[in-house]
Amino acid sequence: MSQDTVEKRTARAKWPVRTRQDRHGAPAGPAGRATVRHCLHAEWIRVRTMRSTLYVVLGTLVAGVALAALNGSASGDEYATMTAADRTAFDPLAISTQGYILAQVTLALLGGLVVTAEYGSRTIVGTLTAVPRRGRVLAAKAVVLTAIALPTGVATTFGAFLVGRAALEGAGAPHHALADPGAWRAVLGGGLYLALAALLGLAAGTLLRSTTATVTTLFATMLIVPALAPALPGPLADGMAKYWPPSAGGRILTGYRDPDLLAPWPGLAVMAGCVVILLTAAFLTFRRRDA
Repeated sequence: MSQDTVEKRTARAKWPVRTRQDRHGAPAGPAGRATVRHCLHAEWIRVRTMRSTLYVVLGTLVAGVALAALNGSASGDEYATMTAADRTAFDPLAISTQGYILAQVTLALLGGLVVTAEYGSRTIVGTLTAVPRRGRVLAAKAVVLTAIALPTGVATTFGAFLVGRAALEGAGAPHHALADPGAWRAVLGGGLYLALAALLGLAAGTLLRSTTATVTTLFATMLIVPALAPALPGPLADGMAKYWPPSAGGRILTGYRDPDLLAPWPGLAVMAGCVVILLTAAFLTFRRRDA
């Protein structure tokens, strides 16, 4: 069965709002008027039954943990030959959680697909017909996406921390225990960061409405721009490294305090502020633009 067929069947089945009572026997309201509970239930069914959701969740966990293992092993082997200055800047916490670099992209893509999949299959028309209050639709998507992305993000950073720590310990390099300062901050804060990345993808998908354009934009925002930023002229490179939202937000997963960069929580606040601004723009655009 094709993905489009699944989407269309889900769209026909998920809005039981024209009946007088819902499945619990409570009044469902006037015909065509979906409550917040209806919207959340419908979005949960739709996102949960998307094949891409399971693939992304599993891919996020595998990629995050695998990258942490590789990075921990390579960095641990290099530690013995490092200079004293390099050892001072050695950050076991950042090395152990390095898998977030891939995890942020996969969860952001899931956030984009939550919207663009409906535009691609045109089931968005049925959704907006059933729920004329478009802000309620997008809010339900954001809540359901967060309910999936947040535990996935925490599980990814926790698994990456354990695997990366084991790799560093096996190589005889410094490593963090969960009881050490900053460890739980990195694990839980990293989960928050990955949930924000998913919401960033949701905002991008809502504004662009195209899967291809959303994927391209997210890759450029999260991977290409941070990689190319050091090649920019001095002040611009410093500003991008310090304030570019994905770079600033990623500071929550570090232990070494670089005086030229933001502290962990202020960095995460920059990322959160960017997501709030983009989601606000997405809400305003979604409410005014034709389906």
